Amino acid sequence: MQETKTDTQAPITLTDGAVKQLLRLYEDKQVPEGHGLRVGIKGGGCSGFSYILGFDEKKDNDALYTVNGITVYMEKAHAMYLIGMEIDWLDGLNNRGFIFNNPNATDTCGCGTSFSA
Repeated sequence: MQETKTDTQAPITLTDGAVKQLLRLYEDKQVPEGHGLRVGIKGGGCSGFSYILGFDEKKDNDALYTVNGITVYMEKAHAMYLIGMEIDWLDGLNNRGFIFNNPNATDTCGCGTSFSA
């Protein structure tokens, strides 16, 4: 599958911990070739929007980015809500999972996966 050109400046960043975990998941889940990391938002959640994070194929309305060697697909309209966001991986005793540090969020819920802007 031929990729389209990569947009120059990715609106998000991935920490080294997130990249390491994503690469492990990519291998463990045997993600098919041509799939990348989908980052986005959807309506719902405690605060109005929920984050989307998963492996998917590129769609017509997606922007394509390469972030720390990871192919990232994002609907172009989602970038305004996610610009400057950092995705990290937390592996502690009390919490384990991806966390979203979004400077555009005006309010977040306690679980950290829902926000309003």
